[in-house]
Amino acid sequence: MDLEHLFNGSALNAVDAKGRLSVPAFIRGVIERRSDAKAVILGAHEVDPCLTAYDRGYGRILHAENERRRLLEEGEDATAHYARARRTFGITEDVPYDTSGRIILPPMMRRKGQIEDLALFVGVGGTFEIWNPYLALKSGDEDLRDLAAYRLEEKGFSL
Repeated sequence: MDLEHLFNGSALNAVDAKGRLSVPAFIRGVIERRSDAKAVILGAHEVDPCLTAYDRGYGRILHAENERRRLLEEGEDATAHYARARRTFGITEDVPYDTSGRIILPPMMRRKGQIEDLALFVGVGGTFEIWNPYLALKSGDEDLRDLAAYRLEEKGFSL
């Protein structure tokens, strides 16, 4: 995948009471280079208390990765494959964004990511994450904690 098709960067944006949220320009730019659809797929992250997100076309890559892992695990634990497939494809929401780049965060995704009034976007290459920045401050990842603290301070929020 070309560098221009990877999610790089971070941003902190407000979430209103109705769940409206602006998707940062650095995210929209990659989505629009990778896909014709102005939409994001949101799902629960595999290990962290945040959301993972990507464009519609990235599903093919996720399917191939799930199949690779299934073949490696074959005979060990079949339930792991099905749980991963449900998490990857069943517990997701396809969310279009409007001309100004806003989405409405679906209630289930908001609950899964524990997103309240702020959302921290973090590019992680092929996908991006959406964090409650206060949960990111408690992460075991020192760099993520530093990033969350910086973005909160930059916008004038207390730690």
